Amino acid sequence: MAPRVLITGITGQDGSYLADYLLSLGYEVHGIARRVALEDPERHFTRILHLVDRIQIHSGSLESYPSIFSIISRNQFDECYHLAAQSFVAESFQDGFSTMNININGTHYVLAALKELQPECRMYFAGSSEMFGKVHETPQRETTPFHPRSPYGISKVAGFELTRNYREAFGMFCLSGILFNHEGPRRGFEFVTRKITSTVARIKLGLANELRLGNLEAKRDWGHAADYVRAMHLMLQQPEPDDYVIATGETHSVREFCESAFAIAGLDYRDHVKIDKFFYRPAETDLLVGDASKARRVLGWQPTYSFSDLVTEMVQSDIAALEPNRRNEKSERLSAGGNNG
Repeated sequence: MAPRVLITGITGQDGSYLADYLLSLGYEVHGIARRVALEDPERHFTRILHLVDRIQIHSGSLESYPSIFSIISRNQFDECYHLAAQSFVAESFQDGFSTMNININGTHYVLAALKELQPECRMYFAGSSEMFGKVHETPQRETTPFHPRSPYGISKVAGFELTRNYREAFGMFCLSGILFNHEGPRRGFEFVTRKITSTVARIKLGLANELRLGNLEAKRDWGHAADYVRAMHLMLQQPEPDDYVIATGETHSVREFCESAFAIAGLDYRDHVKIDKFFYRPAETDLLVGDASKARRVLGWQPTYSFSDLVTEMVQSDIAALEPNRRNEKSERLSAGGNNG
């Protein structure tokens, strides 16, 4: 019998890559999505449309314990990957209350329901490098103290501590992956990497001329989400639960990402990037770079994508996605011109 898995946040970047990966391993994949998403799948299921007929989606909300309890009470799961969260850091400054409610209570609801109904189910919690915030050491590892600099980072520290407490207090197999920034063509447009690559594509195709960004000197450890979901799975296959940092160990600035992305399209970022103070964070996390030596040693995990591979795939994917639209627009303009002639 195929192992059965539950993924919260299955419609997001990580959830979709993880679902792809687990299906390839023979898992029976279940996911949770809001009812509004189920009512409009063409809009909300864009990342999982290619596999929606191979997975089972349950209507539920992380803001409702009865909702989570009901789903888990009606299905037996071997593994649970809790990925769902309000994960956009800038938004967490604008609406800290919603971020705290969804990220902290949602994690608590999943842990509590599993403890009550399926304590043998192994659970993964999606931690974040934003928990390190104002870093106490570089690179950051599992023992580095947390000093979050955003409501999002604070909510993730709370989720990490809740997960550890359930492991230590109740003997559950639950753990956290402290994942550094991981991107890909399925990244949301609000995140700086996808904002860059999608705007590069628009500029390349003549649909835009400038890109407005905040702090170009902020540095991050960027990897590919497809690599990082493999690490999530490996963590839950270990004999004992433990927490792991997942990172490439390389750091690049937003400026470097821009330079690389524009160059792939044959452009110079200096001709198009404009600094806008609006996009600066109230409290910036300037340098995040991870030490994943424990994951390499214990899990046998290592990334397969280089920084250049990642940026190239994202830019080429965004250009390919826009080209049909540009051809259609050009055709419509020519047609309109012909009709008026």
